[in-house]
Amino acid sequence: MARAELETLSTKELHDRAVARAERHLDVGFLWSLVKALPIAEEVAGHDEHGKIDIARPLALLNDFFKADEGELGEALRPLYVDYLEEQGDD
Repeated sequence: MARAELETLSTKELHDRAVARAERHLDVGFLWSLVKALPIAEEVAGHDEHGKIDIARPLALLNDFFKADEGELGEALRPLYVDYLEEQGDD
């Protein structure tokens, strides 16, 4: 799928496609990059304190992982999903 087409998808759809592709292909590298991006995305989304707490609390980080398709956090992670799907393909 071309980048222009990917950009038209909702953040939830991008997240779901990227995570599903990573799971199908056992792409632990992408999933790990998503986890590492969460604290930064929290800051971009305006949740500065939440991002700092996540670094110290792995359970909070996992919670954010499962909400990485929602609201401002999802929007901050949107470029990661688009880049991954454009680079790897959306099969």
